[in-house]
Amino acid sequence: MKINKLEIENVKRVKAVRIEPTKNGLTVIGGKNAQGKTSVLDAIAWALGGNKFRPSEAVNTDSVIPPHMKIIMDNGLVVERKGKNSDLKVTDPSGQKGGQQLLDEFVEELALNLPKFMEASGKEKANTLLQIIGIGPQLAELEQKEKQIYQERLFVGRTADQKEKFAAEQPYYPDAPDEPVSAADLIRMQQDILARNGENQRKRNLASQLEIQADQAEKELSLAYARAAEAEKQLEAAKEKYNKACEDRDIAFRSAESLIDESTAELEDSINHIDALNLKVRANLDKAKAEDDAKVYRDQYMQLSQSLEQVRNEKMSLLENADLPLPDLSILDGELIYHGQKWDNMSGAEQMIVSTSIVRRLNPKCGFVLLDKLEAMDLDTLQEFGKWLEQEGLQAIATRVSTGDECSIIIEDGYVAGAAREQQDQQKNLTDWSKWKA
Repeated sequence: MKINKLEIENVKRVKAVRIEPTKNGLTVIGGKNAQGKTSVLDAIAWALGGNKFRPSEAVNTDSVIPPHMKIIMDNGLVVERKGKNSDLKVTDPSGQKGGQQLLDEFVEELALNLPKFMEASGKEKANTLLQIIGIGPQLAELEQKEKQIYQERLFVGRTADQKEKFAAEQPYYPDAPDEPVSAADLIRMQQDILARNGENQRKRNLASQLEIQADQAEKELSLAYARAAEAEKQLEAAKEKYNKACEDRDIAFRSAESLIDESTAELEDSINHIDALNLKVRANLDKAKAEDDAKVYRDQYMQLSQSLEQVRNEKMSLLENADLPLPDLSILDGELIYHGQKWDNMSGAEQMIVSTSIVRRLNPKCGFVLLDKLEAMDLDTLQEFGKWLEQEGLQAIATRVSTGDECSIIIEDGYVAGAAREQQDQQKNLTDWSKWKA
């Protein structure tokens, strides 16, 4: 629904104003400061929005007549507030009466106060849009999940960095064994070698003894030959004994010559330096553990990165499939994005377009918005916004400190310029008590 006609008398700075706004597009109410431009918008908001929009100083100070507001909507609905108590009368085209509840069905509160939306924080704007398109709870859940995964990934990433740095700072000894060395094991190995070396020495001693025995046998043989006459039997026995001794001796010498004593020097050195060696081993183990820990956290970081990417993709999919008021409008990190720009980087026209579109989506029955103080817009921006309103079939009634051609009407001292004299005379007749009759 849109406004066809409006009549306002004695509201704030307005004395008597009648306006027929453009049905589709921008109606600019121009004039100098303190002439009644904003009072027109306040009166419309009060008439349609109810007493919560009533100005604190609602009555024109130059008049004793109570405020009177009459608005005719494009479907024939008539809204009128008048009298000392500003009583509301709403009549639909069929002649049936209604009240504020009927107005609330097609009047969006933010349409009466669009700056309230425009001045809200980026998060509040985004939340308003999300509630409109019905994905606020789902997106909030995804954002909470995204935040949780991001914080967890941040912690894991920092921990992985610390572990990797710690591992890199640890000394490494490539010549050290993989496990700490036990002194008892080294001593046992040393004792085993010493035992084997002792056995070798025993065999050497045995060979020497056998050599002595062979020498003794040789002497006895010589004696036996000298005593050959004594007995052949003794000679043969001596020969056998001699031969056996020689054979044992040769075997013993050959066996002794092949024996090689093992050195315990390395083990003794290891025993003497076991603490230093084990320090190196432990350092290598600490470095390996630090590298393993870093790898575990790095793997967790990668997994969390994948989860984070998945959640963000779900958010993007949710927004891409949402029924947004504008084709290039979206939400990123809790901020409105239009044509790839955040709110503070949008042009004035783009901000107006986004705000009007969102307010329109809040209540599709409401076909108009009120805009105050458009003097911040240059003429090109104003024209661009007006064309967009026409394309969308929307009505905007706005004020601007200007008396230029871009203004639809000019307000001067509470009247529409050009009609001011006639309205002043009418007002004077109404307020000149000397002409009243009983």
